[in-house]
Amino acid sequence: MTPSTADHVPHAQLSVEDFEQLARTSPETVTLELINGKLEVKPVPDGDHGTIFMWLLRQCMQHRPELDLHPDQGLMVEAYRQGRARPDGALAPRRHFAGQGEWAPAKGVLMTVEVTSYDHDTDSRDRTEKRDGYAAAGIPVYLLIDRDHDHDTLVVHSEPDKGRYRQQHSYDYGDAVPLPSPVDITLDTEELKNYAR
Repeated sequence: MTPSTADHVPHAQLSVEDFEQLARTSPETVTLELINGKLEVKPVPDGDHGTIFMWLLRQCMQHRPELDLHPDQGLMVEAYRQGRARPDGALAPRRHFAGQGEWAPAKGVLMTVEVTSYDHDTDSRDRTEKRDGYAAAGIPVYLLIDRDHDHDTLVVHSEPDKGRYRQQHSYDYGDAVPLPSPVDITLDTEELKNYAR
């Protein structure tokens, strides 16, 4: 798909306050995020996306029943909590988000998860901008399940330091994927081969 001229128009910076007001009044069918001061619309997930999330949820529950994998929990991310993201999953101790508002601090979240979509913004949004926002917020592990035709990989980012993850390891579907401390789970990813395109 060829990018349109609109894809190249610079985005105006949006304040956190303006974003939160906009997010509160948007229709329930629209999921908004604020990444690098830019308004982002999160794509509607397809069936494989949801199935992959459920596969991961089952693995987390089996290995670490004291943790919950929250779908689409709003998090304050980036430096000084200036970003607002809804990762596909946020792994945290049970009841961690109880009593929190729509946008919870990232402190205490052990891992964020994104399952890529097939839209044209995936490369910059999931592979770069959200990764850097999660690192800046100090989230220990970021798991990217990358469904790109050329990838079909799981990328484990860890050791956040100065707004970047110091470690990055890629694994193919079917590999045993170790998620480092504080997650300490090894994923059996054989099932993901069923969802490769």
